[in-house]
Amino acid sequence: MATTDRQATTLALAHALSAAERGLAVIPLSRSKLPALRSPHRDDPLAPLCHGECGRFGHGVYDASTDPARIREMFTTAPWSTGYGIACGLPPHHLIGVDLDTKSGTDSSAALRELALRHLFTIPETVVVLTPSGGRHLWLTGPPDAAVPNSAGRLAPGIDIRGAGGYLVGPGSRTDHGVYSTAPGTAHLAPAVCPPALLRLLLPPPRPVHPATHPSAGDQGQGLVQFVLAAHEGQRNTRLFWAACRAYENGIGPALVAPLIDAALNTGLSEREARATIASAARMTGRRG
Repeated sequence: MATTDRQATTLALAHALSAAERGLAVIPLSRSKLPALRSPHRDDPLAPLCHGECGRFGHGVYDASTDPARIREMFTTAPWSTGYGIACGLPPHHLIGVDLDTKSGTDSSAALRELALRHLFTIPETVVVLTPSGGRHLWLTGPPDAAVPNSAGRLAPGIDIRGAGGYLVGPGSRTDHGVYSTAPGTAHLAPAVCPPALLRLLLPPPRPVHPATHPSAGDQGQGLVQFVLAAHEGQRNTRLFWAACRAYENGIGPALVAPLIDAALNTGLSEREARATIASAARMTGRRG
């Protein structure tokens, strides 16, 4: 490894540890801004179902940690890291990143100002990270009971949102295009609370809930269906797989297939994804019951 890369890795680790001291969970990133550690399940068809439960590194944002020993271990495992990602949506900050892009040919800052005028909110003073391309990341905090989803251009052209299951490139990270840095005068700030009017724009509309279950499934089946219905983006497959496994283990798997599929559709999964996940659960449990 070149000396400059070693220096970049050392600096990235130092910045990552500093962020962790502020309660921000981090992962190492490569120069491409992608997680530096490859998935240990890349040849496993059930890879999307593991979010770190196996205990190994390589699950992207699900590896994020504030534990200094774990962070050092991740960077040691990926010595080519030159940056770090900050996981959004996790306590205590429940970070929301507003990414004002410049590459789309639109004025994303003007678009945000227009939204603020139209919906009567003001962006408070907060941490601002400058990107190598001239964009800006605004750091806001959300409530613990609301998971803001990731989106690209949904709020307005050139405005991307980093929420639960996403991450922001941390200041001090070095990428192929340059270095991310904190805007002058904002490094000492804590992430500001997201204005309620803006938060309403970021949250998806409530989903209709139809928790009907097969008569023979009983209260236990109803509980498993509700467990699936409560899934946020990034949890849907995992919750469905877990619920289907419990259903088959307790002899109500066949009776609960249709209700679980209905619940999965309500969370945003396709019928094909839901049936494949339930079939995997059936195979794993030997189709008991």
